[in-house]
Amino acid sequence: MKVRDVAAAIEEFAPLGLQESYDNAGLIVGRYDDEVHKALLAVDVTEEVIEEAVECGCDMIITHHPIVFHALKRFNSSTYVERCVEEAIRRGIVLYAAHTNLDSTPNGMSWRVGQMLGLENMAVMQATNTEGAGFGVVGELKESEKSEDFMRRVMQTFDVKALRHSEVVRSNVKKVAICTGAGGSLIEDARRSGADIYLTADLKYNDFMRGENAIILADMGHFESEYCAIQILFDILSKKMPIFAACKSVRSSNPVNYMIQQ
Repeated sequence: MKVRDVAAAIEEFAPLGLQESYDNAGLIVGRYDDEVHKALLAVDVTEEVIEEAVECGCDMIITHHPIVFHALKRFNSSTYVERCVEEAIRRGIVLYAAHTNLDSTPNGMSWRVGQMLGLENMAVMQATNTEGAGFGVVGELKESEKSEDFMRRVMQTFDVKALRHSEVVRSNVKKVAICTGAGGSLIEDARRSGADIYLTADLKYNDFMRGENAIILADMGHFESEYCAIQILFDILSKKMPIFAACKSVRSSNPVNYMIQQ
């Protein structure tokens, strides 16, 4: 299978034209005419993930986050990014990423989180210029839930070790806003949507005050909110390329660790 064929299958679902201007989605290491036989799917390219790919016989790694996000001026193994790129080149492993294009495409990342929580009647929260595309979603639970119960269900569903949240200004939640990854910039959109709670990640201290006592703001963790990328990529390749081997990484791990007071 050619790299271009694998890329085409992913980009049919999440076109590269949907990525943000600052992003670096797409083919990062390798050539479109390279032959590949098996892909490992992960959230990030790390040294552990590359080792896993070698052990599993994978000659391609497809991730959500691009390993090269800022320009690299040298390759002397001084950072994990340089070491990963160097090792991929040595091993002949192709690196490909589907990032903000997978976030904003219809039925992308936030949609999947909403589906996992049982949301209905979902719609894009912040639309882009492409029809049906945008960041975040707003939907409704089939039945209202107690706010604390809903947040505990989020923790169980996404293996969230510690969920940070603003004051619980709604005793029950029914309308839910979601933006996977860093979604602080969409707080006003979530509030204007009339949602009872907004699930996202990477909220700063002052962000938790921006709910204006109208909405619960909940930070479920960046990795936790985006781990579903692995399953989305697996579903795309299984449907579009059933004869191409793809496996889910078991070493795709959260770089953030939590110490919980007992």
